[in-house]
Amino acid sequence: MLLTRIKGPRDLDRLSQEELDQLAAEIRSFLVDAVSKTGGHLGPNLGVVELTIALHRVFESPKDKVLFDTGHQAYVHKLLTGRQDFGNLRSKGGLSGYPSRAESEHDVIENSHASTVLGWADGLAKANEVLGREGHHVAAVIGDGALTGGMAWEALNNIAAAKDRPLVIVVNDNERSYGPTIGGLANHLATLRTTDGYERFLARGKEILERTPVVGKPLFETLHGAKKGLKDFIAPQGMFEDLGLKYIGPIDGHDIEALESALQRAKRFSGPVIVHCLTQKGRGYTPALEHEADRFHAVGVIHPDTGLPVSTDAASWTSVFADEMVKLGKERKDIVGITAAMLQPVGLKKFADAFPDRIYDVGIAEQHGATSAAGLATGGAHPVFAVYATFLNRAFDQVLMDVALHKCGVTFVLDRAGITGIDGASHNGMWDMSILQVVPGLRLAAPRDAAQLRAQLREAVEVKDAPTVVRFSKGVVGPAVPAVGKIGGMDVLRAPRAEVTRPDVLLVSVGALAPMCLEIADLLDKQGISTTVVDPRWVKPVDEALAPLADRHRVVVTVEDNGRTGGVGAAVSQALRDAGVDVPLRDFGIPQRFLDHALRKEIMAEIGLTAPDIARQVTGLVAKLDGRYESEPAAAVD
Repeated sequence: MLLTRIKGPRDLDRLSQEELDQLAAEIRSFLVDAVSKTGGHLGPNLGVVELTIALHRVFESPKDKVLFDTGHQAYVHKLLTGRQDFGNLRSKGGLSGYPSRAESEHDVIENSHASTVLGWADGLAKANEVLGREGHHVAAVIGDGALTGGMAWEALNNIAAAKDRPLVIVVNDNERSYGPTIGGLANHLATLRTTDGYERFLARGKEILERTPVVGKPLFETLHGAKKGLKDFIAPQGMFEDLGLKYIGPIDGHDIEALESALQRAKRFSGPVIVHCLTQKGRGYTPALEHEADRFHAVGVIHPDTGLPVSTDAASWTSVFADEMVKLGKERKDIVGITAAMLQPVGLKKFADAFPDRIYDVGIAEQHGATSAAGLATGGAHPVFAVYATFLNRAFDQVLMDVALHKCGVTFVLDRAGITGIDGASHNGMWDMSILQVVPGLRLAAPRDAAQLRAQLREAVEVKDAPTVVRFSKGVVGPAVPAVGKIGGMDVLRAPRAEVTRPDVLLVSVGALAPMCLEIADLLDKQGISTTVVDPRWVKPVDEALAPLADRHRVVVTVEDNGRTGGVGAAVSQALRDAGVDVPLRDFGIPQRFLDHALRKEIMAEIGLTAPDIARQVTGLVAKLDGRYESEPAAAVD
C-alpha cells in the first residue's frame, strides 16, 4: 500500500499523478474502515482527501502553516503527517478527533469552534511579516459552513486591508455544514458552482458577434469594456475581489493536478488569495452520499458496508427535547426554533418538519442568533434557541446585553452540557453555569431526567420577561428519579429517617447527576451519616428555601457537572453567606482545566467526580466535625 509508505508530507513529492490517485482511494478505504470501528467525523474527511494531498505537496509544513477550520476534517492531514494508528481514535490515549499540538508539530490550531481559522491565519501572516520570515506561507482551509460565522468576515476585512501580505485562503465548498449550508453567502457560492465562467461565455460571445455584420464587433468591444460588470453578472466572484482579495476558482476539489496548479499560483502571489474548491462531502462512500441529513458528518460505530449503526441507543436527552418541542409547537403558535447550523444534532429537525415557517437556521453565528432571538421576543414570539453548551460561550455578550438587559423572553436550550468526553477540551460544556451566573434576571434549569426536562422546558417558555436556560447532558437519558417531597421549589429526592433531628449532610444535586448523588447518600448511610438529597430544579436563582434548610444540617455538599469556579456551588455558598447561615460547604464539580479526550466515565473517574470519591471526602469532613479526624481514620467507603 502507498499509504503505509507516507511517513510525512515530503513523501508525497515522489509520487506520480497515477500514484496520487491511488493514494486518495487508499485513504478513503482506510477512513471508512477505521472510523466505522470507533465513530468520528467521516463525511467531512472523505470530502477533503485530494485537497489535503495537494495542500501538503504545495506547502512545506511545518515551516508553512496549514490550518483547518473547524478541524473535524483533519483526519487526512493526520494520515499524511505520520499518524496512521486510528485504533483508539477519540479514546483515552489515542488520537484526538481534531488537530492536537501534543500529537504533531504539523498541528497549529486545537480549538474546534468554527469560523476562527481566518483570525489565526491573519495573525500568523502578520508574525511572518514582522519577524521577516521570507518564504514562510500560511494556508487556511475554511468550509463546512464556517464562512457563515461573523468572525470569518471580521478576519476577511482585516486580511483584505493588507494587499501585499501573502496569505492563502482555501474555501472548501461542499454546500454543507452539518446539513446544507443556508444564507446569502451560500447562495453566492452556489452561483459560482453553477457558472461555467465568464471567460468561456465571453469567448463564445466574441465568436458569434464577430460573425455579425456591422454591429457585431462594436458590441463585443462594448461588452469587453464593461468586463467587470459582465463578470459580476455571469460569475459574481467579484464579491471577494471587491474586498481586495484575489480570487481563483472554482476548482474541482477532487482533481489533484488542478488543485496543485491553483495552490501554486496562490502561493506565488504577493497578497491575500482565495482559492475556491468544490468538494463533495462523503465522497466515495455510498451510504454517506445517500444520507441527505448530514452526509455522515459524524457517526458512531457503524457497519462499514451498510453505514448502519451497530447498536441502537435508548432515548437520548436530545430526542426527549425534540419530541416535547413538537408538542409545544402544536399548542402555541408563538413558539419558534433557532439553530446555528445544527438542526439535526440539537434536536430541532422534527420541529422544522412540523413547522417549516417557524424555524430559523442562522448559520454558524451564535451571536447573531441570540440577538435575533431578542428581536423575535420583542416582536411577540417566544424563540427557543437550541445550541451546544460550549457554543453558547460565543454569544455571552448578546445574552447579557441584548436578551437579559431588555428583559426578553428567550429560552436557550443547551445540549451536551457538562463533560462530553471524546470530542476533547473544546466540546466539554463545563462553563455555562458559571458564566450565566452573572447575568441579571436569567433563570437556569438543570433537569435530572426525561420527565423533568419536559416539565422544565414548559416552565421556561412561560417566562416572558427574562431569558431562561434549560441544560442537559450528552447521550442516553437516565432512569426516572422520583421526588419524595418538596421544599420551596426544590424536589426532595431522599429524606433522612424521621427520628433524625438534625441530619448530617444536605446534598444539593444538580441535573443529571441525581442518580450518583443518591448513590453517595447510600454510601454515607452505611457510615452512619444521615443525608438529605435535594434537586433545586432551577439552580439560578438559588431557591429561597435552601438557606433555612441548610441551617438545619451540619454540612452542605453540592455536586455539579460544571466547572467549580463560579458554578452552582459558588452561588449556593454566597446565598448561605447572605442569609447568615454559617455551615461548612464542600462543592464538587469539574476542575478549571482543559480536559483531554476520553470517555465521560473515564474523565469523571480521573477528576474524582464519582460516588465513592465524593462519599469518602464527605465522610472525612463529617468525621472532622465529630472530632474523630485526628484520633481515628474515617471508615473506608467501598
